[in-house]
Formats: sequence, structure tokens, C-alpha cells
Amino acid sequence: MSNQIIIKGNVSFDQSNAVVATVKLWESNHKDALDACALKAGSNGTFTLEATPESDHPVLYITAELENPEVVLLSVLSPNWQEDISKNGVVINELTTVASAFTCAQFFTGLQLSGDQRGVSIAAKNTPNLINPVTGSWGDVLMDPFNITQNETLARLNTLAALITAYDTEHTNGDQWKEDFLKYTTPLEGKKPGNTAEAMIGVALGPWAYPTELFSLFDKSYPQPADGFPAKPNSKVPVSRRNSPFVPYLSFAPDDFAMILAFGQGGICAPGKLSLDEEGNLWTGLNWMPGAQNGVYQGIGGGLVKLDSTGRLLSPPVTGFTGMGVDGAGWGTAVTKDGTCWVTSFNGSIGVYKLEDGSPVIEEVPQELAEALNEIGGLQGIGVAPNGDIWIVGTSSNQMLHFPEGDLSKGRVVVNKDLTDALSAPFAASIDNSNRVWISNTNGKSLVRYSPSEKDTPVERFILAGGGRGVALDSKGNCWVACNTSPDFPSTTPTDGVSIIEGFALGYPHLDQTVGHNQTTGSVFMIPSDARPKDTIDKTTHKSNLQAFGDGELSAPWGISVDGNDDVWVANFMGRGVSFMAGASPSGRSDGYKTGDLIHTIHSGSIQMLTDVVVDQAGNIWCANNWNLPQTVMASKPDPAYSTWGGGSGVLVIYGIAKPAQTPLTGPVSSVPYPKL
Repeated sequence: MSNQIIIKGNVSFDQSNAVVATVKLWESNHKDALDACALKAGSNGTFTLEATPESDHPVLYITAELENPEVVLLSVLSPNWQEDISKNGVVINELTTVASAFTCAQFFTGLQLSGDQRGVSIAAKNTPNLINPVTGSWGDVLMDPFNITQNETLARLNTLAALITAYDTEHTNGDQWKEDFLKYTTPLEGKKPGNTAEAMIGVALGPWAYPTELFSLFDKSYPQPADGFPAKPNSKVPVSRRNSPFVPYLSFAPDDFAMILAFGQGGICAPGKLSLDEEGNLWTGLNWMPGAQNGVYQGIGGGLVKLDSTGRLLSPPVTGFTGMGVDGAGWGTAVTKDGTCWVTSFNGSIGVYKLEDGSPVIEEVPQELAEALNEIGGLQGIGVAPNGDIWIVGTSSNQMLHFPEGDLSKGRVVVNKDLTDALSAPFAASIDNSNRVWISNTNGKSLVRYSPSEKDTPVERFILAGGGRGVALDSKGNCWVACNTSPDFPSTTPTDGVSIIEGFALGYPHLDQTVGHNQTTGSVFMIPSDARPKDTIDKTTHKSNLQAFGDGELSAPWGISVDGNDDVWVANFMGRGVSFMAGASPSGRSDGYKTGDLIHTIHSGSIQMLTDVVVDQAGNIWCANNWNLPQTVMASKPDPAYSTWGGGSGVLVIYGIAKPAQTPLTGPVSSVPYPKL
């Protein structure tokens, strides 16, 4: 049983503590409030709450219902901040409301916070990245140079907070303004909000739904004064600043209100593939070492990086975790259920590291396997099967490696001529519940399905488009594949038999020649779980009848992930964005769309050239900034001023925007269970 807690704090609204309110303390996954107190006029917003939580590791949150019951403020308290909160108290205001709504959006039903305890905890722990719960002001991560001048998150947060203020002050334009506010904050899959906290949760669940309309309400409440005229009556200082309670604010309507933060402390350069462990820690292998002058003609290989579920670096700075010969990790990072993280290297090495401390599981690779790896050369994608098997693609040699039950000593090259013939610079692999291996090809236009247990047709090919990249399986076993190009895009220079880095040097200019002329190329395909190649070929034209989703909208898509609602998230490499697509059975936020419809693409100054997106247990989307300046990557001797800008800068998170998914991911995606209260 937990110990009794005492939380002191202040409620602030419109920059004032002169509030009348009912303050309540809640525990996630429990119906009733733990404690409550009434703030009367003259209390200066000060409160004290006492309670004994029922859980040993509780996630606590506070609501403050003002005199107008439609104005509710919120603060979800991070378990990591318990000591600071106990010592210094908390502040609850409009800013804490927005931050809590976005980080914990996937777990609120009304104002009841409930869900998988680990997911709820991850969500709560991220709130201080946006807002400091003790001061009620901006969080340290939001304020660091990676964010404060590189994205709109600060201005978006302040603008939404100002709308909460406007709901109950003289700034509003009457009942119609309030009605419009509740209309445009209604979530895409829910009911009309009953108060301002629920309204912010509604925005967080679909931040692309009504950004123009919400900004228009902000504009009406805080109109832009003409230069030289006072912003307030009787003001003697001529200014042109809006009379908003929080600055900076947005000066024009955003494309969406997504809350994005980037992380790069200690040096995270050119992360390739991302993988999440059971605790929500993020693992990624780095193509190149941070701080080096990296590109396809020169560079220093990077190691393995670990961040906790809030983006805090846990691995050694600059070098990351190293060992077992890995020197420059490619698009091969995979966490397993047995407590290890596997990494592949451009030089053909395989590293297996312990999740507890990042140390290699062995000092040297078994001799027989080492000899095989030496012949195979560069490796990329890693697939973790539900049964624990590990499958790795040999990109430079067109071969597959298989490690039964993840045992390094049992590793072997798959001997199957049909499979070898079907592979052409294979890139990624994913394994379904029937132990079938789905493999993308960089060259050609096919995806390969390899069924080791089938004698008649163990190798099948589906015709898609060129530049096959990420592969992901939804909960029904349907296979989603991202292809760099559209089906009719001319074939790129073959890269079979060359090193992975050489392959990038050959392939990128061909893509850039098209995309650089304001054109787009790229597509996503879904192959049904039970599909057979013959059923996907038109008998009249002899061409594939599989639909190319996103053609004309995506730009060299790379990584792809499926969330807990079976909807699809895509890393737009050359489009520098994250795209949200309707899944195989659209419902909830994707209801009304058709399978594969591109619903929205998120852009930000923090988003560079992405190679992966993954979904965590809190519904956050984590993204890998792999390249930054392609002209630096492709130059033999780049401009010294930008010679370290080739590799992308860090990883980033988009808070609470996806349906939570179980991690680590082994095989098809599975949703996070929601406990019944």
C-alpha cells in the first residue's frame, strides 16, 4: 500500500490567483477523487490535498473547476517529479492543461484518466518536457535550442492556452464564440467536450482537424492592433503585440496543432531504425558518429543509442554503446522480448546488446558465423518473429540470415536458391504469426514472402514499386510496405553487390532529379494477409492490381508503422514529414476514409529527412532524423560550414497522436489493453 501524500499548490487563471474553484486530486484507473478542497474568494488560489493512493506507483492528476463549471484546468503529475512536487508544490493553469491534454490524450475519457498503467505512466512522465509542474511555466526540453527556435510547439501551446483563458474572460465574443470553440475542439471520434480541459484533449486527438478555425477564434479574442496603437485601453505605450496572456503565440494559422519536441543531447546523429523496449525506452543504431564530417564518401560509423521514455539519453555520449565489431549501424535495430537489442552494421557485423546496461552479450561472434558475415557484407533490416526467431537481410549479397530463437550460435545463411533469386538488395523484414517472412527489395519492384514451412511455394513475389523500404504488419496480418518510388517511376541504378553506402550514392541522385523539380514519387502498398501473387495480377494487362496509396502525395517514404487502431504512419524521407493514413478497416479517427487514404501529413522545422516512425505505449510517435543536408551527404568535400550537417539531428516525438501499441514489436502490431473501471 502506498504512503500518504500531501500536495500543496496554486491555481492560476488569466495570470491571476484570484480564483474561486473546486480542486480535486485523482489517481489514474480509479473512479473517485482521492481528495478535494474548495477555493473561496480571498484564498489566493492556494490549496492543500492529502490522500493515500491505492497503487504503489500511482499516476496522480489534479483538476480545478472554476466558478464557471465549463472552465476546468488540469495537471497530470509525472511520477518522476514526486520529490520536487512534495517539496515545492504545483501550479495548475492553462499551460499545464494543454500539456497534460496532449501527452495523455489517449487515456482520457472525459476527465477520467485510465488505461494500461505503463502507457499512462509513460504519458505522464513526458508532461514536464512541455511544462514544469512546479512553476506552471515552460519545460526545459521545450526551452532548449533544439526546440525553442526550431519548431512551433511553444507558440502552439501558448495559443491554445490563451483560448482557454478567452473562454471565460472579457475577450470572448459571446455565446457564438463559445459554441464554435466547443465545436472545433470536439474529437474526431468522440462527443462534444463539456469543459475546457476536455476541449484540449479533443484537439490533441486530432490536431489537424480544425487548426484554421481555432486560430480564427484566437484572432477574434486577441485581435492584432495596428502599429502605433495601444493594445489595451488607457495604455501609454504604443505596441503592436496582441493582448494574449501567453507569448509567443502563433501569428497565423498552423497546418495542425501537433506538439513536437526534438532530442539530441549527447549527440544523436543519423539514427536509422527505431525500436522500443517494454519500458518504453527508445533504441536506435546511428549511421554515423555525431560531430564527424559524414557522408557517402567519408564518415565515422556510429554506435547504439538508448533514450528513456521521456527522451533522456542513457547511453554514452558521441560513441553510444559499442562492441562486436559494429561500426556504423544501418536500418537494423530491433529489441527482443528476451532482453536484448540487435543491431546490424554497414560492415556486415551483428551486435547483440543487453537492455539493462548496453553491454555486448558476447565479446566475439562465433567463428563460423563471423566467416559467413565476412562473405555476406552489408546488412540492413532485422525482423523479430513472435516465436523469438531473428531474421536479417543481407542487402549487399541478396541473402537472408536466420537465428532460431535468437540464438547467435545457431545462426545460418538461408540456403534457398529461389529466395536468393527473388532478393534484390533486400532492405527490411517482418514476420507474421504463421512464421512467414515478408521482405522488401531496394531494387526491382517486388516484395518477397518467404514461408519456410511450405514445400510447394515457399517463395512468392508481389509486384509493387521500386525502392522498397519499411515493412509493417497490422493486427490482421496484412503487410504494409513503403516504397521510395511510384509504380511508374523509372528504375533506379541497381545496387546489387555494392556496399550499402555506395547504394545510397547511386540511388539518391536519381530520386533527387525528379523530386528536385517539384515532383513527387513514392507509394505505400497493403498486401492482404491471405493474398496470393496470381490474384494480384490483372489477367488482361498482366500488371499488378495492388493499389499504390499516397502516389502523388508522398515523397520517397521510408519507415512505416501501424498503431493500435491498425492505422498507418509513414516517414516521408524527402517530404520531411510524418503521414497518417487510414488502415485496412478504418474506424475512429479514420472513420469515413477508405483504406490507404492519406489523412494528414505533419511538417515541422524539427522534422528532417526521416527514415523511421514508431508508436509507443502512450500513443506517441517517435521519428528518426536520418539526413539533414543531402548536398553535404553527397559531396566528397562539403562546405566546411555545413560539413557536420549531413546526418540528421536527433530524434523527435509527436505527443499522444496515435493509438497506443504494445512494445517491443515482434510480428504484427497489437493494441494496448484498456482496463475496465
